[in-house]
Amino acid sequence: MRTKLILLIFVCTAAALIFPGIPNTDSLKSVFRLTDEPHEVIVRGMSGSALTINISFGDEEVEQLIRELKAPYPLLLLDMDWADRFPEIVEMIKKRNIPTGLLGHAGSEYEQNTPLLIGQLEKYEELFGSKPLWFRTSDEFFPHSLRNALWDTEVNALGSTVQWSRGEPPPVLEGEIISIPHFREDRVTLADLITLNETRQYKSLEDVLFNMSIKTKKIPD
Repeated sequence: MRTKLILLIFVCTAAALIFPGIPNTDSLKSVFRLTDEPHEVIVRGMSGSALTINISFGDEEVEQLIRELKAPYPLLLLDMDWADRFPEIVEMIKKRNIPTGLLGHAGSEYEQNTPLLIGQLEKYEELFGSKPLWFRTSDEFFPHSLRNALWDTEVNALGSTVQWSRGEPPPVLEGEIISIPHFREDRVTLADLITLNETRQYKSLEDVLFNMSIKTKKIPD
């Protein structure tokens, strides 16, 4: 995933040098800062559907879920406390080259608490060898101080277009980013996931975002 994104930057930089008169577009944004300013959270692309799974609970059922995943893989947002408890599942994820991001706590916990974020970023880098491209709070609330901290550390704030866990699958929206939970109090089952998967064709998150441009949600201070 990172190789693809870095290659995209190289091509875009070369194009900018050769054709300086071409205006910038959203599709040519850098790997790290995909938004124009820290007030924005990525919530939707322009084409296709991307699946993201928030994981903060479970062992055997998560293991089974990961075994059943097929390419193009969803983005797994991982809670670092969970990752610490189940290093063997983390190794399985890494071995299968499934893309990951960092799942944080509830957004309110980061208000004026940048050290919490920094500690989680450091733990992620310890596990995966590099800092995450994507960060999402467990409730998708991104307070101002958190958005600024993410901007400063060059990590993208990732929300979603649709949050779903059970029941009738939502209608398909072009460029949608679907968020499904695997929390202690609310988690999707494999049967639920199969039901959702039957209703749409997935692309990787990068393909959904980079196909044309991305949509963001500006959050007031």
